[in-house]
Amino acid sequence: MKLVAFQGEHGAYSEEACRLHFGSDIDTLPCRTFEEIFDAVEQGAADWGAVPVENSTAGSINKSYDLLLDHDLKVHGEILLRVRHNLLTIPGAGATITQVRSHPQALAQCESYLNRRKLTAVPWYDTAGSAKDLAADPTPGVAVIASKLAAEVYGLEIIDEGIEDMPNNYTRFFVVGKGDPPRSERSKTSLVFAVPNTPGSLYHALGEFATRQVNLTKLESRPRRNRPWQYVFYVDLDGHWQDAHISAAVVGLLNRAAFVKLLGSYPAAQQLESEQSGSQASLLQI
Repeated sequence: MKLVAFQGEHGAYSEEACRLHFGSDIDTLPCRTFEEIFDAVEQGAADWGAVPVENSTAGSINKSYDLLLDHDLKVHGEILLRVRHNLLTIPGAGATITQVRSHPQALAQCESYLNRRKLTAVPWYDTAGSAKDLAADPTPGVAVIASKLAAEVYGLEIIDEGIEDMPNNYTRFFVVGKGDPPRSERSKTSLVFAVPNTPGSLYHALGEFATRQVNLTKLESRPRRNRPWQYVFYVDLDGHWQDAHISAAVVGLLNRAAFVKLLGSYPAAQQLESEQSGSQASLLQI
Protein backbone atom coordinates (compact mmCIF):
# COMPACT_ATOMS: atom_id res chain seq x y z
CA MET A 1 0.00 0.00 0.00
CA LYS A 2 1.32 3.44 -0.92
CA LEU A 3 2.35 5.79 1.88
CA VAL A 4 1.94 9.47 1.04
CA ALA A 5 3.31 12.29 3.19
CA PHE A 6 1.43 15.57 3.56
CA GLN A 7 1.63 18.66 5.75
CA GLY A 8 -0.86 19.10 8.59
CA GLU A 9 -3.10 16.97 10.79
CA HIS A 10 -5.24 14.08 9.59
CA GLY A 11 -8.25 15.56 7.86
CA ALA A 12 -6.27 18.40 6.27
CA TYR A 13 -7.09 19.57 2.76
CA SER A 14 -3.67 18.21 1.75
CA GLU A 15 -4.75 14.74 2.86
CA GLU A 16 -7.96 15.22 0.90
CA ALA A 17 -5.79 15.97 -2.16
CA CYS A 18 -3.79 12.78 -1.58
CA ARG A 19 -6.96 10.68 -1.60
CA LEU A 20 -8.28 12.50 -4.66
CA HIS A 21 -5.13 11.60 -6.59
CA PHE A 22 -4.25 8.13 -5.29
CA GLY A 23 -7.68 6.88 -4.18
CA SER A 24 -8.82 5.91 -0.71
CA ASP A 25 -6.65 2.76 -0.55
CA ILE A 26 -3.52 4.54 0.73
CA ASP A 27 -1.81 5.23 4.01
CA THR A 28 -0.96 8.83 4.81
CA LEU A 29 1.83 10.33 6.89
CA PRO A 30 1.10 13.71 8.50
CA CYS A 31 4.13 16.02 8.66
CA ARG A 32 4.60 19.19 10.65
CA THR A 33 6.44 21.10 7.91
CA PHE A 34 7.01 21.00 4.16
CA GLU A 35 10.66 20.15 4.83
CA GLU A 36 9.57 16.99 6.65
CA ILE A 37 7.64 15.88 3.55
CA PHE A 38 10.75 16.08 1.36
CA ASP A 39 12.90 14.41 4.03
CA ALA A 40 10.38 11.56 4.46
CA VAL A 41 10.40 10.77 0.73
CA GLU A 42 14.17 11.08 0.34
CA GLN A 43 14.83 8.85 3.36
CA GLY A 44 12.28 6.23 2.30
CA ALA A 45 9.85 6.87 5.15
CA ALA A 46 7.16 7.66 2.53
CA ASP A 47 6.70 6.63 -1.10
CA TRP A 48 5.39 10.01 -2.24
CA GLY A 49 4.79 13.48 -0.94
CA ALA A 50 2.03 15.95 -1.78
CA VAL A 51 2.96 19.63 -1.48
CA PRO A 52 0.75 22.64 -2.31
CA VAL A 53 2.39 24.95 -4.85
CA GLU A 54 -0.32 27.41 -5.84
CA ASN A 55 -3.75 28.69 -4.82
CA SER A 56 -6.11 30.27 -7.32
CA THR A 57 -6.83 33.22 -5.04
CA ALA A 58 -3.68 33.58 -2.90
CA GLY A 59 -1.02 32.77 -5.54
CA SER A 60 2.12 30.67 -5.32
CA ILE A 61 3.38 28.97 -2.18
CA ASN A 62 7.00 30.05 -2.25
CA LYS A 63 8.30 27.58 0.32
CA SER A 64 7.35 24.63 -1.88
CA TYR A 65 9.17 26.06 -4.88
CA ASP A 66 12.29 26.75 -2.82
CA LEU A 67 12.30 23.12 -1.64
CA LEU A 68 11.87 21.84 -5.20
CA LEU A 69 14.98 23.79 -6.15
CA ASP A 70 16.98 22.58 -3.14
CA HIS A 71 16.08 18.87 -3.35
CA ASP A 72 16.54 16.19 -6.01
CA LEU A 73 12.99 14.83 -5.95
CA LYS A 74 11.03 15.01 -9.19
CA VAL A 75 7.46 16.08 -9.80
CA HIS A 76 5.42 12.94 -10.58
CA GLY A 77 1.98 14.49 -10.93
CA GLU A 78 -0.25 17.43 -10.15
CA ILE A 79 -3.54 17.63 -8.25
CA LEU A 80 -6.19 20.33 -8.57
CA LEU A 81 -8.29 20.36 -5.41
CA ARG A 82 -11.46 22.42 -5.17
CA VAL A 83 -11.24 23.81 -1.62
CA ARG A 84 -14.70 23.67 -0.05
CA HIS A 85 -14.80 25.14 3.41
CA ASN A 86 -17.36 23.66 5.79
CA LEU A 87 -18.65 24.73 9.17
CA LEU A 88 -18.27 21.88 11.66
CA THR A 89 -19.25 21.54 15.30
CA ILE A 90 -20.01 18.96 17.95
CA PRO A 91 -23.25 17.09 17.16
CA GLY A 92 -26.39 18.97 18.10
CA ALA A 93 -24.78 22.37 18.73
CA GLY A 94 -25.65 24.06 15.43
CA ALA A 95 -28.14 26.61 16.76
CA THR A 96 -25.85 28.02 19.46
CA ILE A 97 -22.71 28.88 17.49
CA THR A 98 -21.06 32.22 18.33
CA GLN A 99 -17.35 31.55 17.72
CA VAL A 100 -15.51 29.96 14.78
CA ARG A 101 -11.94 28.66 14.88
CA SER A 102 -9.68 27.87 11.94
CA HIS A 103 -6.42 28.69 10.18
CA PRO A 104 -6.20 32.45 9.49
CA GLN A 105 -6.27 31.88 5.73
CA ALA A 106 -9.47 29.83 5.95
CA LEU A 107 -11.07 32.47 8.16
CA ALA A 108 -10.11 35.15 5.64
CA GLN A 109 -11.60 33.13 2.78
CA CYS A 110 -14.91 32.94 4.69
CA GLU A 111 -14.89 36.49 6.06
CA SER A 112 -18.13 37.65 4.42
CA TYR A 113 -19.96 34.53 5.55
CA LEU A 114 -18.82 35.01 9.15
CA ASN A 115 -19.64 38.74 9.17
CA ARG A 116 -23.16 38.20 7.84
CA ARG A 117 -23.86 35.84 10.72
CA LYS A 118 -22.00 37.93 13.32
CA LEU A 119 -19.71 35.03 14.19
CA THR A 120 -16.42 35.77 15.96
CA ALA A 121 -13.36 34.46 14.10
CA VAL A 122 -10.64 32.92 16.27
CA PRO A 123 -7.32 32.05 14.53
CA TRP A 124 -6.08 28.49 15.06
CA TYR A 125 -2.87 26.82 13.94
CA ASP A 126 -4.50 24.57 11.32
CA THR A 127 -7.91 23.81 9.78
CA ALA A 128 -7.84 20.11 10.62
CA GLY A 129 -6.12 20.95 13.90
CA SER A 130 -9.05 23.12 14.92
CA ALA A 131 -11.38 20.17 14.25
CA LYS A 132 -9.13 17.79 16.16
CA ASP A 133 -8.97 20.10 19.18
CA LEU A 134 -12.73 20.72 19.25
CA ALA A 135 -13.40 16.97 19.16
CA ALA A 136 -10.94 16.44 22.01
CA ASP A 137 -12.39 19.30 24.08
CA PRO A 138 -16.04 19.89 23.06
CA THR A 139 -16.84 23.52 23.75
CA PRO A 140 -20.42 24.82 23.53
CA GLY A 141 -20.91 27.68 21.08
CA VAL A 142 -17.76 26.88 19.10
CA ALA A 143 -17.52 25.72 15.48
CA VAL A 144 -14.56 25.24 13.15
CA ILE A 145 -13.90 25.68 9.44
CA ALA A 146 -12.39 22.55 7.92
CA SER A 147 -12.83 19.85 5.28
CA LYS A 148 -15.45 17.13 5.00
CA LEU A 149 -12.67 14.65 5.64
CA ALA A 150 -11.95 16.35 8.98
CA ALA A 151 -15.61 15.94 9.94
CA GLU A 152 -15.35 12.20 9.21
CA VAL A 153 -12.04 11.77 11.01
CA TYR A 154 -13.06 13.57 14.21
CA GLY A 155 -16.78 12.76 14.36
CA LEU A 156 -18.03 16.33 13.95
CA GLU A 157 -21.29 17.48 12.39
CA ILE A 158 -21.32 19.51 9.17
CA ILE A 159 -23.82 22.31 9.71
CA ASP A 160 -23.04 24.31 6.56
CA GLU A 161 -21.16 23.48 3.36
CA GLY A 162 -19.33 25.59 0.82
CA ILE A 163 -19.10 28.69 3.01
CA GLU A 164 -16.09 30.22 1.21
CA ASP A 165 -16.65 33.72 -0.19
CA MET A 166 -15.17 32.90 -3.60
CA PRO A 167 -16.48 29.69 -5.18
CA ASN A 168 -13.54 29.21 -7.57
CA ASN A 169 -11.05 28.41 -4.84
CA TYR A 170 -8.60 25.76 -6.03
CA THR A 171 -5.25 24.63 -4.69
CA ARG A 172 -2.71 23.00 -6.97
CA PHE A 173 -0.45 20.32 -5.51
CA PHE A 174 2.65 18.59 -6.82
CA VAL A 175 3.20 14.90 -6.13
CA VAL A 176 6.94 14.49 -5.50
CA GLY A 177 8.95 11.29 -5.55
CA LYS A 178 12.21 9.66 -6.55
CA GLY A 179 13.16 8.97 -10.16
CA ASP A 180 11.12 9.92 -13.20
CA PRO A 181 7.41 9.14 -13.70
CA PRO A 182 6.31 7.09 -16.71
CA ARG A 183 5.44 9.14 -19.76
CA SER A 184 1.74 9.90 -20.18
CA GLU A 185 -0.39 10.88 -23.14
CA ARG A 186 -1.08 14.36 -21.74
CA SER A 187 1.95 15.73 -19.94
CA LYS A 188 3.17 18.93 -18.39
CA THR A 189 6.75 19.93 -17.63
CA SER A 190 8.10 22.16 -14.87
CA LEU A 191 11.60 23.64 -14.77
CA VAL A 192 13.56 26.45 -13.17
CA PHE A 193 16.31 28.54 -14.74
CA ALA A 194 18.40 31.68 -14.26
CA VAL A 195 19.84 33.97 -16.90
CA PRO A 196 22.92 36.23 -16.99
CA ASN A 197 22.34 39.82 -15.88
CA THR A 198 22.63 41.23 -19.41
CA PRO A 199 20.17 43.13 -21.64
CA GLY A 200 17.73 40.83 -23.43
CA SER A 201 18.84 37.64 -21.68
CA LEU A 202 15.35 36.71 -20.44
CA TYR A 203 13.79 37.72 -23.76
CA HIS A 204 16.10 35.42 -25.70
CA ALA A 205 15.70 32.57 -23.18
CA LEU A 206 11.91 32.66 -23.50
CA GLY A 207 12.28 32.96 -27.26
CA GLU A 208 13.58 29.38 -27.34
CA PHE A 209 10.05 28.30 -26.40
CA ALA A 210 8.16 30.88 -28.44
CA THR A 211 9.89 30.08 -31.74
CA ARG A 212 9.01 26.40 -31.29
CA GLN A 213 5.36 27.04 -30.39
CA VAL A 214 5.77 25.69 -26.85
CA ASN A 215 2.87 26.85 -24.67
CA LEU A 216 4.02 28.23 -21.30
CA THR A 217 1.24 27.92 -18.73
CA LYS A 218 3.11 29.67 -15.92
CA LEU A 219 6.12 31.97 -15.55
CA GLU A 220 7.15 33.35 -12.18
CA SER A 221 10.32 34.87 -10.76
CA ARG A 222 11.73 34.18 -7.29
CA PRO A 223 14.78 35.68 -5.55
CA ARG A 224 17.90 33.54 -5.47
CA ARG A 225 18.35 33.12 -1.74
CA ASN A 226 22.14 32.75 -1.98
CA ARG A 227 22.60 35.74 -4.35
CA PRO A 228 20.85 38.99 -3.37
CA TRP A 229 19.02 40.84 -6.17
CA GLN A 230 19.35 37.95 -8.57
CA TYR A 231 16.37 35.85 -9.62
CA VAL A 232 15.33 32.43 -10.84
CA PHE A 233 12.37 31.78 -13.11
CA TYR A 234 9.91 28.93 -12.63
CA VAL A 235 8.16 27.74 -15.78
CA ASP A 236 5.32 25.29 -16.43
CA LEU A 237 4.64 24.24 -20.00
CA ASP A 238 2.40 21.87 -21.94
CA GLY A 239 4.09 18.68 -23.11
CA HIS A 240 6.90 16.30 -22.13
CA TRP A 241 10.57 17.19 -22.16
CA GLN A 242 11.19 14.28 -24.54
CA ASP A 243 8.85 15.76 -27.17
CA ALA A 244 11.09 16.86 -30.03
CA HIS A 245 10.16 20.56 -30.01
CA ILE A 246 10.36 20.81 -26.22
CA SER A 247 13.68 18.96 -26.09
CA ALA A 248 15.04 21.40 -28.67
CA ALA A 249 13.76 24.34 -26.65
CA VAL A 250 15.41 23.07 -23.48
CA VAL A 251 18.72 22.58 -25.31
CA GLY A 252 18.43 26.14 -26.62
CA LEU A 253 17.68 27.35 -23.08
CA LEU A 254 20.76 25.56 -21.76
CA ASN A 255 22.88 27.55 -24.19
CA ARG A 256 21.45 30.86 -22.96
CA ALA A 257 20.84 30.32 -19.24
CA ALA A 258 23.18 30.49 -16.25
CA PHE A 259 21.64 27.24 -15.06
CA VAL A 260 18.59 25.05 -15.77
CA LYS A 261 16.98 22.43 -13.53
CA LEU A 262 14.24 20.16 -14.82
CA LEU A 263 11.75 19.61 -12.00
CA GLY A 264 9.88 16.92 -13.91
CA SER A 265 7.58 15.93 -16.75
CA TYR A 266 4.41 14.44 -15.34
CA PRO A 267 0.79 13.57 -16.13
CA ALA A 268 -1.30 16.73 -16.26
CA ALA A 269 -4.21 16.94 -13.84
CA GLN A 270 -7.71 16.59 -15.16
CA GLN A 271 -9.57 19.77 -15.94
CA LEU A 272 -11.23 21.59 -13.08
CA GLU A 273 -14.48 20.03 -12.04
CA SER A 274 -17.64 21.91 -12.97
CA GLU A 275 -19.62 23.38 -10.13
CA GLN A 276 -22.80 21.56 -9.21
CA SER A 277 -25.96 23.44 -10.12
CA GLY A 278 -28.22 24.61 -7.34
CA SER A 279 -27.30 25.51 -3.79
CA GLN A 280 -26.99 23.45 -0.66
CA ALA A 281 -29.55 24.24 2.01
CA SER A 282 -27.93 25.50 5.18
CA LEU A 283 -28.57 23.63 8.41
CA LEU A 284 -27.34 26.56 10.46
CA GLN A 285 -30.08 28.50 12.21
CA ILE A 286 -28.98 31.85 13.62
